[in-house]
Amino acid sequence: DVQLQASGGGLVQAGGSLRLSCAASGFAFDEYAIGWFRQAPGKEREGVSCISPSDGTTYYDDSVKGRFTISSDNARKTVYLEMNNLQPEDTAIYYCAGSQSDGRRWELWGQGTQVTVSS
Repeated sequence: DVQLQASGGGLVQAGGSLRLSCAASGFAFDEYAIGWFRQAPGKEREGVSCISPSDGTTYYDDSVKGRFTISSDNARKTVYLEMNNLQPEDTAIYYCAGSQSDGRRWELWGQGTQVTVSS
């Protein structure tokens, strides 16, 4: 089965860190860009970061630059999102997704993982 499995969310205090994982299975991992998105209560989903596992190209939204780091372990078919200096405004459900079209369209979606940052 084609699957993206997100994990690693939790509750942290402001200034803390979490590492999210997105494990892929059932498809050619290196043919997809893998991205992280988040949706806070009452807000629209927004893109956070993405990576192309084939060449390591990365993208970060301005809101997370310098705090979040995306990486890929191609042998494990897993993408990580290291989140440091978390702030209450980072509170959201985080989703990972896969795109075979360099981010123009996200065809694959995993279930979300909740990140809650307390002040």
